[in-house]
Amino acid sequence: MADPLSRLSPEQRELLLRWLPDARVLEDLSWGLVETTVLSLASGQGRFIVKAGGVTDRHIARELRAHREWLEPWVSTGHAPELAYGDEGARLLVTRYLPGRLVEGTGAQDDPDTYRQAGALLAAFHGQLSVVDQGWNDRFRARVEHQIGLPHRIDPRIERRVRAEVASWTSGGARVLPTHGDWQPRNWLIDDGVVRVIDLGRADLRPQSEDFVRLAGQDFARDPGLEEAFLEGYGEDPREPDEWRRALVAQAVGAAVWAYGVGDEGFEASGHRLLDGLYPEGAGQAG
Repeated sequence: MADPLSRLSPEQRELLLRWLPDARVLEDLSWGLVETTVLSLASGQGRFIVKAGGVTDRHIARELRAHREWLEPWVSTGHAPELAYGDEGARLLVTRYLPGRLVEGTGAQDDPDTYRQAGALLAAFHGQLSVVDQGWNDRFRARVEHQIGLPHRIDPRIERRVRAEVASWTSGGARVLPTHGDWQPRNWLIDDGVVRVIDLGRADLRPQSEDFVRLAGQDFARDPGLEEAFLEGYGEDPREPDEWRRALVAQAVGAAVWAYGVGDEGFEASGHRLLDGLYPEGAGQAG
């Protein structure tokens, strides 16, 4: 990279070099599907990961909130990165480097102990706080109704059934707690058998079952033993049937619509598979 910091805005670059004047970029870790730039850096202060959001980014603010309010149970035991610097207005955060490699795509993704550890970590995170959000269900329903109205390739028969079901969902409040928001192997690291956590860009207060949906459509579906190990680590199965159904529908719609919008065909397909399972009589993807 001739100028690896060129993807940052002038404000972000100025802030970063104020915090880490001797920063050297080691690797560009950006996904390329969204506008967030992720870089691995080295300086005299140590190794760091920097995340810089684009003009419409909301993930940096969520991640900063998570670091400041909810990450202590993980950071204190070395299971999540420590926040070094952050500026919500500039959409920029810097965390200390956390050793390990992504679980996704490695043998650890098929190891029940990985999920047992992940379940225990999630239970500690969820257990910090629990409050009633009086408008949760109304916002949740409105979000799914908005998503199904965006461009997508969902089978029209399934779309009609989704719209009818979502319109009937309960209103009012729900009990919420700190959630990761994207709890799955691509956001876990494995280091000498120890599972660690990264990427809090979707962290928010939600019902606890929201952190089960990604796994349910992927790893639990291919190996029920992984789900059993995860629940053993978590300590219980908190999924109430009606709330769980709503969470799965929202996950399926969100995956199919978002992934179509950014061109992630693999993730889009996972959303369609989940929809087919939720609405078997209308199965089939529109092309």
